[in-house]
Amino acid sequence: MGETKPDDKSESVMAQNNHQLNPEQLQDLLADIRRWGEELGFSAVGFAKPDLPAAEQFLNQWLSQNYHGEMEWMARHGSLRTEPEQLHPGTLSIISARMDYLGDTDYRQMEALLEDDQKGYISRYALGRDYHKLMRKRLAQLAKRIELQIGSLNYRVFTDSAPVMEKALAEQAGIGWIGKHTNLINSQAGSWFFLGEIYTDLPVTSGEPASNHCGSCTKCLEVCPTQAFVGPYQLDARRCISYLTIELDGPIPEPLRAPMGNRIYGCDDCQLVCPWNRFAQVTQEQDFLPREGLESAQLIDLFNWTEAQFNSRLEGSAIRRIGHQRWIRNISVALGNSRPTNEADRKRLLTTLQSRLDHPNEMIREHLTWAINRIKLT
Repeated sequence: MGETKPDDKSESVMAQNNHQLNPEQLQDLLADIRRWGEELGFSAVGFAKPDLPAAEQFLNQWLSQNYHGEMEWMARHGSLRTEPEQLHPGTLSIISARMDYLGDTDYRQMEALLEDDQKGYISRYALGRDYHKLMRKRLAQLAKRIELQIGSLNYRVFTDSAPVMEKALAEQAGIGWIGKHTNLINSQAGSWFFLGEIYTDLPVTSGEPASNHCGSCTKCLEVCPTQAFVGPYQLDARRCISYLTIELDGPIPEPLRAPMGNRIYGCDDCQLVCPWNRFAQVTQEQDFLPREGLESAQLIDLFNWTEAQFNSRLEGSAIRRIGHQRWIRNISVALGNSRPTNEADRKRLLTTLQSRLDHPNEMIREHLTWAINRIKLT
């Protein structure tokens, strides 16, 4: 979904400093910041002003349609999200940074996985370690490197960790443009990347905003399994598989279960078909590479994890935050969408699902029953 619930782990350093830089010194500093960012593993660094009137209008219209579903924090913070100076007093400019996460650009393999109903598909961003801590640490290192050059800096670091319009800021900073699927796209790197920000008191003017190159293409809108796009640039999160499998706490609406297929955590379909992703960059971060065989795991194996195994094997993973109950809920739907090829596999699948029918959570039992009934009809 592009944003997580706000937390208070963002690094913040308040300092009073009137940075006296002439235009030439400022340009040299910006070039240095880009170079330091690259040395820290960022794929691109840009600069934006905290000026988001168009993004604020778009957000308010989106919220008024209730497209945010149960993500009430999207509406909770008022103008903090669209007026950076309120979120971090003294903010004059934002450093926006991109970090690639894709471990393999073999899209045919990903598409084949989506067709294999015995395996679970997990959004590629979540296959490795949770990106929040790594990105936040690197951004803080970048801020401290700036301080070594110019003295104390009033800054605060964010990585999907507070009410920040990260995509709008990245677009303004020239990192990419917001595509029709509402993800950020870079013409030289596609869309498989994370974003992070440093709110600063540097007297920086905005970079050249990225221009939109989606053209007449609508592949991302057409491929969505649950038809979550109500139009270009308009996502109804309540129908989005990423929302359903990650953010939604209760039961998944029954009409949306079959279209989910074997997607058990997130969804990448709109990125898989995007023509610009032929330019995607493979990540250089070892921490983002797949762990625990999650890139191609058997659904039954994942379903059989106990809560202790779930917590242990997914330690340090973004997936762990959904908890074991949602994990079982999601996999139950995927198993219900599988189609055994013989009677032995059918019986094994039914036995597996029935083994958890005594689960104390009513929602889990309902999803299991739905899946069992689906399999019995095959």
